[in-house]
Amino acid sequence: MTQTLQWFAPRRQLAPRPRLVLGIMSFVLPLLIWSLVSYVPWIWHPLVEVTEPGSVSYFKAGQRVERELFAAETAKALEAGAPQPQGTPANPVYLPAPHEVLQAFYLAFTAEPERRNEKWLHESLADSIYVIFWGFVISSIIGLPLGILCGTYDVFSRLAEPFVEFFRYLPAPAFGALAVAILGIYQAPKIAIIVIGTLFQQILVISNTTRKLDPALLEAAQTLGARRLSLLFRVVVPGIITDVYKDMRILLGWAWTYLIVAELIGTSSGITWFITQQARYKNFDNVFAAIMIIGIIGLSTDLLLAWLGRRIFPWQRAEARA
Repeated sequence: MTQTLQWFAPRRQLAPRPRLVLGIMSFVLPLLIWSLVSYVPWIWHPLVEVTEPGSVSYFKAGQRVERELFAAETAKALEAGAPQPQGTPANPVYLPAPHEVLQAFYLAFTAEPERRNEKWLHESLADSIYVIFWGFVISSIIGLPLGILCGTYDVFSRLAEPFVEFFRYLPAPAFGALAVAILGIYQAPKIAIIVIGTLFQQILVISNTTRKLDPALLEAAQTLGARRLSLLFRVVVPGIITDVYKDMRILLGWAWTYLIVAELIGTSSGITWFITQQARYKNFDNVFAAIMIIGIIGLSTDLLLAWLGRRIFPWQRAEARA
């Protein structure tokens, strides 16, 4: 009992085993709810999937109809002594069961697309990853150094941050038409939207992290004779690098949130086009599969970056154990 109560102690880190169990449960619980809604008829299932149309002329096998309509047609057929329709409880087509999504996930990589204008899922993913990669790289090349300068020197802060504060409230999609006019219809305007959507947030986040550096470190360095660039590169940057690395991991997630909007601009490509095409033909199992692969790639990337961070900054592990 005492050990369980320790789980709720403020700011106390759990032991490795409970952390692992709870981490797994964070995925198991939503999957369990999804499975219950999908497979247990009396939990939701507002529709009926027709298996035998009976005497109802407009019913077809596999068609999903409202329960009330199915009950009314069944009552009419019973009253008329005609063959009754048969059906099973079903959810709307936009909520496929887990096994259907798993099957669609497999087929999206192994089965050739049904239509000539469609791409394989891995091809669409490659287009999206290209946009994300270059959008975030360009954003970081500008935003990372500018954020550090704004957080270190008030002159840069006063010069840049008022405009950045103004610009970050402007929705990135509003620049879509302008980006296409300037950069063409292919990948460049999509990359530009990722840059616009993440750059200004990045500057503010990095500058705020830089300001959290202990002032005593700067004072000690200045006392020992550190000047300007030496102070910046030997004190400020090493002092904030681990926190900035964590910020960049979070900011990369923001780039993924702008992807759907960015890929609606210019030519039809990427995972957004795949999702739109599959939704148009009501292949919602493929839609769920594509959405989940975005989450899987994002989470895998974050875990990889976290692992690299522990190798690049080994003193973080010592601080965590302490």
